[in-house]
Amino acid sequence: MNEHLELVIITGMSGAGKTVAMQSFEDMGYYCIDNMPPNLLPTFWKLVRETGQFNKIALVMDLRMQDFFEEINKAIATMDNTPLIRTRIVFLDATNEELVTRYKESRRAHPLAKNERTIEGIKKERELLKDIRMKAQVVIDTSSITPRQLREKLIEKFKVKEKEMFRVEMVSFGFKYGVPIDADVVMDVRFLPNPHYIPELKPQTGLDKDVYDYVMQQPETESFYKKFTDLLEYTLPGYKKEGKSNLTVAIGCTGGKHRSVALVERIANKIKADGYPVNVSHRDKDKVKESIIRS
Repeated sequence: MNEHLELVIITGMSGAGKTVAMQSFEDMGYYCIDNMPPNLLPTFWKLVRETGQFNKIALVMDLRMQDFFEEINKAIATMDNTPLIRTRIVFLDATNEELVTRYKESRRAHPLAKNERTIEGIKKERELLKDIRMKAQVVIDTSSITPRQLREKLIEKFKVKEKEMFRVEMVSFGFKYGVPIDADVVMDVRFLPNPHYIPELKPQTGLDKDVYDYVMQQPETESFYKKFTDLLEYTLPGYKKEGKSNLTVAIGCTGGKHRSVALVERIANKIKADGYPVNVSHRDKDKVKESIIRS
């Protein structure tokens, strides 16, 4: 069993921002499930405790389930709060006027206003949810805040440090195989001397010491490294502040085997030393080897 289990139930008025909230909890490292039937919650929670696979879970519950209002009170009543198990309800609200505006903009029908005006469905829902709202530990009115501000409020409420949420993906690649489609920042290092033309270095990669040392010993490499890491040190806090959960930095050379691999390794170590979580991948490092094997 987990040393600590935390369950967050995200609920509230339809149109108040539950989707944004779920995405925010995903960024905070929660295992998220949308539209969990309330009558399955006790069984699901028991399974989680027994398997110990997750320690932070967020569930979105809303009006899409017909038995929502009858079952959710029963489900929440079965959740045990101990020093090791903590259950919290996040209730998202908004004014009637703002909810009507959002439904008009989305052109969606309110789930409780099948043959009535939208405002009538909102009033019914508010009455049905009043008991759940009173039980909620966290209530956020989203009437006059942006999705980003809602995310910031949830981060503040659940005490997650921004740096823990922000991750840098460092990717090396070869231009001959195309630029990674998910790259946010792309740097071309084909201007550096190429180990490919040195017979003893050609079969190796940027992970091998001889190639790595060759690339790093070039004056152009050192100048590029200093300028580019200065740029990252300046921009990373800005990307984090703007609410990005991850930034993909792609560095490419001709084949993605030598120069880009060595530089990604060195730059990734620098970013880690600055306190950012970093994932490293070398997309095309073994492409040549694979083609030789297939032939």
